[in-house]
Amino acid sequence: MNHEINKTSLRKKEHLDLSLKADVSFRTKTNGFEHYEFIHDATTEVELDKITFDTKFFKKKINYPFIISCMTGGTYEAENINAQLAIVAEELKIPIGVGSQRQAIENKNYRSTYDIIRKNAKTVPVLGNLGAAELVKLKSLEIVKMLVDLIQADAFVIHLNPLQELLQPEGSPNFKGLLKNLMKLVRHIDVPIIIKEVGAGISGKAAKILLETGVQGIDVAGAGGTSWAAIEMLRNKSLMNDYFWDWGLPTSFCLKENLKLKKKFNFILIGSGGINSGVEAAKAFALGADYVASARTILKELDSAGTDGVKNLITRWFETIKKIIFLTGSKSLKDLRKNKILRRKLIY
Repeated sequence: MNHEINKTSLRKKEHLDLSLKADVSFRTKTNGFEHYEFIHDATTEVELDKITFDTKFFKKKINYPFIISCMTGGTYEAENINAQLAIVAEELKIPIGVGSQRQAIENKNYRSTYDIIRKNAKTVPVLGNLGAAELVKLKSLEIVKMLVDLIQADAFVIHLNPLQELLQPEGSPNFKGLLKNLMKLVRHIDVPIIIKEVGAGISGKAAKILLETGVQGIDVAGAGGTSWAAIEMLRNKSLMNDYFWDWGLPTSFCLKENLKLKKKFNFILIGSGGINSGVEAAKAFALGADYVASARTILKELDSAGTDGVKNLITRWFETIKKIIFLTGSKSLKDLRKNKILRRKLIY
């Protein structure tokens, strides 16, 4: 593969390096999960060994409702990362997303950094990915079809990142025509469309507008995990602004607001944004998430402990969730969503 580096590839490399080496977490704002506590059931009769997590992600069976979230692609370093994460996804039988495929449009040299995921994850759901800022500029939606075909995607993510585009020196903070193009995309593409934020959250009001276009999934990606504003500020020191570093809606708030839309819209709700433990994942499920997802925590674990470390991390999280299901007198994750959590403070 020709490893010629263009501006997009260089930016993606900088994003990776900062995600791994710098402190780019929210400073004062949290995901909000610390304000919730599970309701203990001393009379539980749940049989621990009968608790299972297998389910479906759209049409494909998976073993855990956990998504290795969209991370990277389009730079030399991404190929090895995606190859390893895809191995984990295939062995655990869980969905995996690719990073923004913008680079696959701009430069054919880096397409292998994306399609390596499907090569190593042959049977599990794979999610394609493109930014909203790119979608509104496309002259033909056939390009998105090409991106779907490149990785044989089972679903396609359009990520919303107005804050990042606003702060990024090379950014395109222009989303005029987004909703119109989303409606066209839903009709044009044969796979489900999922909308994802990148760390600032999706409110109930925004989700309703998005769902009315026909999209089939919302990944709230709320505040409390990685701050992409921080990453862009560290790339360009002249933009440093603590207020925007912590801009966004907490993940717990976004989940509660989006859950209210379930009665009207048939969609999958994904909880992400600061999911860093089994307890936080369990709280996301209890607040309405159908699936949970994590990115930077998984990336850092891969960097420090390899594929075995990532597999052990995810399975440990679900062992914790199993214990919480038992202790709340629930029989399943579906049961866990039925008033098994309480709010300790009148916040979020």
